Amino acid sequence: MDTGTHVVMGLALGGLATLDPVVAENPATASAVLISVIVGSQAPDIDTVLKLKNNAVYIRNHRGITHSIPAVMLWPIAITGLVYAFIPEANLLHLWLWTFLAVFLHVFVDIFNAYGTQALRPFSHKWVALGVINTFDPIIFGLHLVGLLLWIFGADPGFTFAAIYAVLVAYYIIRFRTRKAVYQEVKSLIPDATEIIISPTLKFHQWKIAVMNEHQFFVGRSENQKVQILDQFNRVAIPETPVLEAAKKDDNLSAFLSFSPVYRWEVDEYDDSYEVRFIDLRYRSKDYYPFVAVVQLDSDLQIINSYTGWIFSEEKLRRKLDILPS
Repeated sequence: MDTGTHVVMGLALGGLATLDPVVAENPATASAVLISVIVGSQAPDIDTVLKLKNNAVYIRNHRGITHSIPAVMLWPIAITGLVYAFIPEANLLHLWLWTFLAVFLHVFVDIFNAYGTQALRPFSHKWVALGVINTFDPIIFGLHLVGLLLWIFGADPGFTFAAIYAVLVAYYIIRFRTRKAVYQEVKSLIPDATEIIISPTLKFHQWKIAVMNEHQFFVGRSENQKVQILDQFNRVAIPETPVLEAAKKDDNLSAFLSFSPVYRWEVDEYDDSYEVRFIDLRYRSKDYYPFVAVVQLDSDLQIINSYTGWIFSEEKLRRKLDILPS
């Protein structure tokens, strides 16, 4: 989920914790738990700072080791120890329990996004992405805001957020059922599909679709469970040419290939250079595919420049590659 949603979820857990008698009856424990669950709800996303280095490092590592099984075990210990050092009157066991829940819930809800996490590390480096909830879901965020406002105006926070989380469980079930209906519709249109990727959007009834069979890629969308195919591409294996082999050595392209399961590629040859472009087919937006990796090479196949990330116009991409002035 996005940072804002994780923040309101941390506050919500602080309210939910008041149902715990040990927390409710001990002001020190209540204060410590509130601090810990807010920090714990954010801690796994500390790897966001990697974006300051470059997109390649960020793509390779975001929601990786910081969302792994060992991290889910270690984050609560570290956070609990730090908070307890400042509030030693708190009940240590219950402080740890609620902190653990905050960290676990952060990783758990991220699994339902299309981006997913490597939550099974170290046993598997596979990305676990159920594609049911958008990274920012206005309904989830809005319900949390309603709960916080009710808390501010005097409602019991424990029962308020218990009720809201019961509603959210039902909401997740509805999302799973809706996604399943979309999947079945895609399967009826493309019965020989070997992989179907369905991604949620901000709109409740709208989904993005990327499909592959043995020979083609299909890109589409679903609205009110009606599927429309928007683009269709021949599926061409990546040949082992000198240009492509040289491009694969680039960190940006390597990071893109480690993350993207459905893409097409292009090679453009100029008088004294080459440009290799890989295009992720999952994120079509207004006739444009914004998530790309581009590598430029000279005539000797030395890498001149490269980029991977989100770009919503060709002009901005050229600026990233220093072709146009900023």
